[in-house]
Amino acid sequence: MSAPFRRLFLAGFTVLALASTAQAQGRGPVAESGIDGFGDDGQLYQDQNGAFYVRRGDRYLPYTGRPPVVRPAPQAAPAPQAAPVYAPDFDDPTAPPRRAAGTPPAEGLSPIEAAKAKAVLRAPDDGPIDYAKAYGPIPDDVFPVQAFNYKKMNPAYLRQEIAYNGPYEPGTIIVDPRAHQLTLVEQGGRARRYGVGVGKQGFSWSGTATVNSKQAWPDWYPPKEMIARSPKLASEVDKLQSGLGVAGGLRNPLGARAMYLWQGNKDTLFRIHGTLEPFSIGKSVSSGCIRMINQDAIDLFSRVNVGSKVVVLN
Repeated sequence: MSAPFRRLFLAGFTVLALASTAQAQGRGPVAESGIDGFGDDGQLYQDQNGAFYVRRGDRYLPYTGRPPVVRPAPQAAPAPQAAPVYAPDFDDPTAPPRRAAGTPPAEGLSPIEAAKAKAVLRAPDDGPIDYAKAYGPIPDDVFPVQAFNYKKMNPAYLRQEIAYNGPYEPGTIIVDPRAHQLTLVEQGGRARRYGVGVGKQGFSWSGTATVNSKQAWPDWYPPKEMIARSPKLASEVDKLQSGLGVAGGLRNPLGARAMYLWQGNKDTLFRIHGTLEPFSIGKSVSSGCIRMINQDAIDLFSRVNVGSKVVVLN
């Protein structure tokens, strides 16, 4: 093989390799069946500098015709995306949803909301009740919960495990406003009893309801009538996503947890919740809601399911 022919032969393979590389990179060949009617013998190739060459037998000669049209390789159309179905908001069941159903709670949520979602899943402590532990600090919650000085509380209003042989099924919550106690019926003839604060005269409520939702560190939306009765409260509420209220946190009167009581499809506006004033437990001071020491509200919250029956005695 002569030297000039060897150079052309090697050059042709170099250009051919470059053309193959271009196809491998997704840009596609210059022409799949020849350009300008050249056919296989007139197949064009392009080198790394963008220059075109035409194949003539086993030689590759510079191409001087009109520039070819480079057609990119076809790409698959993107798969259609289904419209997301949204899950309820963690803070307020009536508020617009903010995450797609089926996504892990931490996706699409702010750090606070993600922490609330995690707090909802906190498992109950089923060991013997050790008051130092039961009412100790909880630093790893959404907001840190301070220890409660249980030694200054009437023992009748501290968490207790008791025997139960009453008529209500396990899972039922029974509130006795006169005794200022809340009882959660459990399996095997047992129950858990907690001290509570209840509504003062004129704001008491009795009847049967269900737990419609459970929320960790919820926003609080006081009724307009309550805001009107309290000028101080009017100065403390802010514009939140569902109206005037107080954002969940350490200054929120609903405390660390809240269980929302409904009758059928109607919100009773009464809650079982934590409190900023733990020493009001055992008294009738609230506007009708059932308040608990934050540690007790967290414990009850971890044991109660949405849909649980709540009986408030008269």
